[in-house]
Amino acid sequence: MSVVLFHHPFSRAANVVWMLEEVAVEHELRFVDILAGAQKQPEILALNAMGKLPILVDGGAVVTESAAIGLYLADRYSLGKLAPAFDDPARGTYLRWSLFAPSVIEPGAMAKLAGWQFKPGQAGWGSYESMIGAMESAIAGRDYVLGDRFSMADVIFGGTLRYMLRFKMIEPTPTFAAYAERLGARPALQRAEARNVAIAKEHGLPMG
Repeated sequence: MSVVLFHHPFSRAANVVWMLEEVAVEHELRFVDILAGAQKQPEILALNAMGKLPILVDGGAVVTESAAIGLYLADRYSLGKLAPAFDDPARGTYLRWSLFAPSVIEPGAMAKLAGWQFKPGQAGWGSYESMIGAMESAIAGRDYVLGDRFSMADVIFGGTLRYMLRFKMIEPTPTFAAYAERLGARPALQRAEARNVAIAKEHGLPMG
C-alpha cells in the first residue's frame, strides 16, 4: 500500500484520518506509541527530524505538518472537488483559511491559555480577540469556508476549531458551534472518529 500514515489517536494524526476518509484513498495507519517516545526512534526521525506526528508517506513523497498533508491529499486525490482547481478564484480563500489554522489559531490559542506576554503587533498571530473575529468572519453566514461548498479547508480549519472547542481553548460562539455541528454530521468524519476510538481501545488508551 503506497499511502501510509504514521498515527496515534492522541496526536494531530487523528485529524489526518478524517482527511484520508474524505479523499477516499486506500491507506494504512501505522501506530506509533508516542506515550513511550517511539516518535523519537531513528526510523521516525529519518522521516521527520522533528520527531513528531503526523507523517504521511505516499510512494516516494514524505509529507509532515497536518495542514500540508491536507493540502497535498486534496490536490493529489481530489483536485477540483475537495481542492479548488489551480485556476479557480476560490483557491485563494481556500489556502488562506487552511494556513490560518496552524499559523494563527494554534499559537494564538496557546498564547491565551498559557498567559504569554507579548506585543500583538510583533506576533504573527496578533491578539486573541482579533483572531476570534477573523475566525468568525471566515464562516459567518455560510455553511463552509467556501460558502455552500465543503473543501479540505474545512477539515484543516474546522478540525482545528473542533479540537479547540473540545478542550475549551476557544469559547463556543453560536457561529462556531453551528459550524462544528455541520462538520460533525459528515460521514467521513464519523468514520474517522470511530477508527481513532477503535485504535485507542486496541492499545488500551482512554478516550475522554
